[in-house]
Amino acid sequence: MDRRRFLAAASASVALLAIPRRARAQEEGPQVNTGAANAPMESERYKPVQLAAKGPPIMDTNARDALEHHLHCQCGCNLDVYTCRTTDFSCEVSPAMHKDVMALVSGGYSAPEIMNAFTVVYGDRVLMAPPSSGFDLAAWIAPFGALGAGIALVVLLLRRWHAPAVALAAIHPVAGDATPGEQARLDALVHRDDR
Repeated sequence: MDRRRFLAAASASVALLAIPRRARAQEEGPQVNTGAANAPMESERYKPVQLAAKGPPIMDTNARDALEHHLHCQCGCNLDVYTCRTTDFSCEVSPAMHKDVMALVSGGYSAPEIMNAFTVVYGDRVLMAPPSSGFDLAAWIAPFGALGAGIALVVLLLRRWHAPAVALAAIHPVAGDATPGEQARLDALVHRDDR
């Protein structure tokens, strides 16, 4: 069996395995991408965020949408609330979180106040980026520290590998106790091309 026939047979068998899985997923109802293939959404992932109204709205729709880009959807995807609700129409969590944001905006709350309200209910996991203070500062610094340590290690290894080559070039041949005839035979053997 040649490579082309093998690849055709392998892709056909994978397609046959995927068809029943797709059919089962359609029978089960709405699905959410949680990292596991076709895992059903858990309804307890949504927690209402409600505060009493304190005045007229102070944010427009653009500011509200920008705020939703900073809130992590809790359905299990890796998207923010705005992106999840506008791209994944099977998600039930992002529309509910969007309604909470709209209610808080209508209640006269500012973006920091709304972010704080969501953080109180969900914790820091609701933020798309960790806070840049306290222990969470390590999440901002650690990647750059690891990158710097990696670069330093590569430079150190390159210098170490380069150093023996310089030392070998400085070695000078030492004259032995050979007669000129023996030395000529040794040179002829060393420089012979028919090894």
